[in-house]
Amino acid sequence: MTATKTIKAEARDRAGKGAARALRREHKIPAVIYGAKQSPVGIALNGNDMFILLNAGGFLTTIFEIDVNGKTERAIPRDYQLDPVKGHLVHIDFLRVSKDSVVTVTVPVHTINEDKAPGLKDGGVLNLAHTVELSVSAENIPEAIEVDLSGLAIGDSVHISQIKLPNGAKPTHHEDFTVASVSAPAAEEVEDEAEAEAPAAEAAAPDAE
Repeated sequence: MTATKTIKAEARDRAGKGAARALRREHKIPAVIYGAKQSPVGIALNGNDMFILLNAGGFLTTIFEIDVNGKTERAIPRDYQLDPVKGHLVHIDFLRVSKDSVVTVTVPVHTINEDKAPGLKDGGVLNLAHTVELSVSAENIPEAIEVDLSGLAIGDSVHISQIKLPNGAKPTHHEDFTVASVSAPAAEEVEDEAEAEAPAAEAAAPDAE
């Protein structure tokens, strides 16, 4: 499960574009904490700290304990905005969560035992869904889901129903979709197509007189 991280923030009373620009000049990031039937709280975060956290990976699946002037808000990032030109972080939205909260998160997919997949040893190509969207308890968000490739031959696949998910977690898409599969090498596919087309071409050719 993802580890909870603690960050410090300052409460901010002023809103609007002018106030946000003033914060960014001080290398701070304006943000808001909302949800749980409570009033939204505007906060300012350390810009350097948030840049590091954003680029460390798993930002949108991490629960944060946000210390706002001595009061702790438990929340998960729901969205963030980057400057379209410079790429700098300019705003973050946080959603309050509790032990009973269920959230929708996009979780990365990792593979294990690739060396035990005969299809890959034979030159097959791995097709992988790099992320999966889950509905899961805020206290039980996984860092990633693992796909075991042991025994996978060319033409085999792994569906979401075959993957162990955290207790109570469910994919948001109801169909039993494919998460990983091994397909034939491209060269073999071209050869197979050529072999299939050759008899058809011969049959269509007129008889020589």
